[in-house]
Formats: sequence, C-alpha cells, structure tokens
Amino acid sequence: MNSNHPYITFFLSRLCRSPFKSLKSPKNPISSCSAPSISMESPITLKSILGSLLIFSLLVVSSETQSSNSVTVYEMLEKFNFPKGILPEGVQNYSLRTDGGFDVYLSGVCEFKVPGNYLLRYKKKISGKVQFGSLKNLNGVSVKILFLWFGISEVDRSGDDLRFYVGPFSSSFSVSSFGLSPQCRGGFSALQRLILDS
Repeated sequence: MNSNHPYITFFLSRLCRSPFKSLKSPKNPISSCSAPSISMESPITLKSILGSLLIFSLLVVSSETQSSNSVTVYEMLEKFNFPKGILPEGVQNYSLRTDGGFDVYLSGVCEFKVPGNYLLRYKKKISGKVQFGSLKNLNGVSVKILFLWFGISEVDRSGDDLRFYVGPFSSSFSVSSFGLSPQCRGGFSALQRLILDS
C-alpha cells in the first residue's frame, strides 16, 4: 500500500484544506501536505485492530457479568415477587440462567423453623426454576412433618400468601412471616454434615 491510494489521497487533501494548515511549523509533523509512505511493516495492521476489538468486546461482556452478579440473591428473590426470608442468611453464591434455572450455594446444611413449628432443611446446594411468583422443580429443600422429612417441590405466591407444595399436599403461610432471612441452627457434627450434604 502506498500514498497513492485514493482514500489516503482524499484524506490528506482534506487535511491540507483544513483551518489547521496555518499551524505549520517544524514541530508540527502534520505541517507537510505530502502523503507519507505506508508500508506493510506498519505496526497498525488488520490483525492488531481485530485483536483490539476482540479484547474490548471481552471486557464489555465481563463487565456485564459482574454487574449482574452484583445483585444479591435476596434482591433477586424480591424481583421475582418473593420475600427474602425464604432463604437463610449466609448464601455464598448463586447463578441464574436465562431460562429461569438457578443454583444457590450455602456454606453447609442449614435448618431453621418456620411458622407452624415446621422445621425446614436446606442442603448446601439448592436448585430449581424461578418465574415471577413461582419456584418450581426445587431440589435441596425439605420439611420435617412428625418424624419424617419430605422434599418441597414448589413454592407459589398468591397475594399475601406463600403456598408450599410437598407432593400432592400444600400449606399456606403469610408472606409477612418471611420478611427477614432466618439464621441456621448450629450443632451439626462433621459426620452429620457429610451425610446431609450428600
């Protein structure tokens, strides 16, 4: 490529006609209107431009991911019309996919009581699918009824009530009962935690 390329010639001719041509001085490298010679060894090549664009786009994607992860899981619950108190304190991390599938990670097994003196148990990993006012296909959440544990498969919000489904049965609780995230009960031995996490 040389200075006789039509685009380069046009650009230089416009530059020479610009009001800045009066700034000609020995210190001004653009003072001359002669077209510089551009060789293939120029540091600005097509590969370097494409590489810069690729790095820029990766940085943009990375910043978007970080901004979405800056929303806490408790804030995300409220966006889907659920009170934050249906999750205990101390969530370590979470992921939410575009289809509504999610994974929530606790530091370990967590148990706490809810209204009606029911005992809920959360495993270290909780998964399911969320829509506005609906949590479905839940895994990792169970409730103790009498002496047995049953998995909670779904939670729906209807007005000021939350309905928890255990198989074909369900029970409703006031949303106001889940205004604050509960603290997990302690006292698990290392062996109990190993069994419960599995």
